[in-house]
Amino acid sequence: MTLMAYSNLVEKDINYLTNIVGSENIFIGEAVSEDYAHDELGEARALPEVVLLPGDTKEISAVMRYAHENSIPVTTRGSGTGLCGGCVAIHGGILLSTARLNSILEIDEDNLMATVEPGVILLDFAEIVEKRGFLYAPDPGEQSATIGGNVATNAGGMRALKYGVTRDHITGMEVVMANGDVVNLGGKVAKNSSGYSLLHLMIGSEGTLGIITKITVKLLPLPRKVLSLLVPYSTLEDAIGTVPKIIRSRLIPQAVEFMERDVILSAEKYLGVQFPHKTSPAYLLLRFDGNSMTELEKTYEVVGNICLSEGAEDVLIADTPERQNGIWDARGAFLEALKAESDMDEVDVVVPRDQIAVFVNYTKELEQRYDTRIRSFGHAGDGNMHVYILRDDQDKAVWQAKMYEIMQLLYAKGKQLGGQVSGEHGIGISKKAYLEADLGEPLLGLHRGIKRALDPKNILNPGKVVDIS
Repeated sequence: MTLMAYSNLVEKDINYLTNIVGSENIFIGEAVSEDYAHDELGEARALPEVVLLPGDTKEISAVMRYAHENSIPVTTRGSGTGLCGGCVAIHGGILLSTARLNSILEIDEDNLMATVEPGVILLDFAEIVEKRGFLYAPDPGEQSATIGGNVATNAGGMRALKYGVTRDHITGMEVVMANGDVVNLGGKVAKNSSGYSLLHLMIGSEGTLGIITKITVKLLPLPRKVLSLLVPYSTLEDAIGTVPKIIRSRLIPQAVEFMERDVILSAEKYLGVQFPHKTSPAYLLLRFDGNSMTELEKTYEVVGNICLSEGAEDVLIADTPERQNGIWDARGAFLEALKAESDMDEVDVVVPRDQIAVFVNYTKELEQRYDTRIRSFGHAGDGNMHVYILRDDQDKAVWQAKMYEIMQLLYAKGKQLGGQVSGEHGIGISKKAYLEADLGEPLLGLHRGIKRALDPKNILNPGKVVDIS
């Protein structure tokens, strides 16, 4: 339920918005592409009344001021690679694309920071800073996402074990508020204890509290050497059970991924290339970085022995860029491979890392109980699992009914194991009910209070994350 009714756009609104962004940067009616009606995976589908491509903060501020005065909902969109319907304009109104806000404004080598606009593509930014000898550590699987989208969902990725998630690498941002005011949060500083951290409140807020227009991020020196280990196991329990032992060795990997043979076979088929090993039921994939190969060789010898002592069948070393790229390309293709096989929806529950095997085994119980294929893989180092419920040849209505029950059970199991609803994909619309059930009062009340304080007319991405009434 919303606080007030929204206004449909009429000719005077279109004319006003056209004057702000220019006629070449506004799309209405049949000119609005169907691509704007959905994100990468979510079932939510809705076309906005108008799509705007503003070119700077001033234009976004003017749009928001007008939208606030006229009670017009505004949904912000980056690359549209989300999986929860977060960028879908379910209440119509304005879809505000950040595609033109795609400049790297500064790379400050003295302070090890960079300032970018939200529409900068993650892959492009990573390549540019790496050429200058730096690392932007957040490494979500979808490299075509925008940095603004990563910030909006607090994206994690494979390097989160060693380097943390997006939140850990943001020091400042410029934000346009619901009423059009422009505020600066944080800045180009290494630490900050100046009042409430509104900066971190915006991170992960999915466009429901403000529109991010500039972002200041941390950079790290680029590690000189990288090495990967592919470790096969006869059971997933043995594979997952090894991870705490590796962490306790204090030789922290950059990434620790878990996967099972079925998903590897799907990736092979999708990519048309052979995975270096696929005869074992379960695998760990580890990546280490450092400044010398001698250092890494000592590390992988210790870690390899830990793996073997915990039941690993072998330890395969990938110490050249070609070998490593082949393995990690396959890991990065898991989602696309499953999407190519079937309609599906996903759960990205995060649990304590020692509970991963318990949770995955529970998915196998549900797979048999509901006669529905369920595939999983994810980040063994931080307990974040990606679980996909596939339709295959089932009737859509039958599958959706099964999927609803399966998701209810999976989220309940995650909570029982001490987990959270989402590890890195956000809430959007598809996980909102599960979040509300998980939060309960008074946390749900606090979320609603924050939303009311920053967006009293509920025009910023309404219907996402949490409802206010």
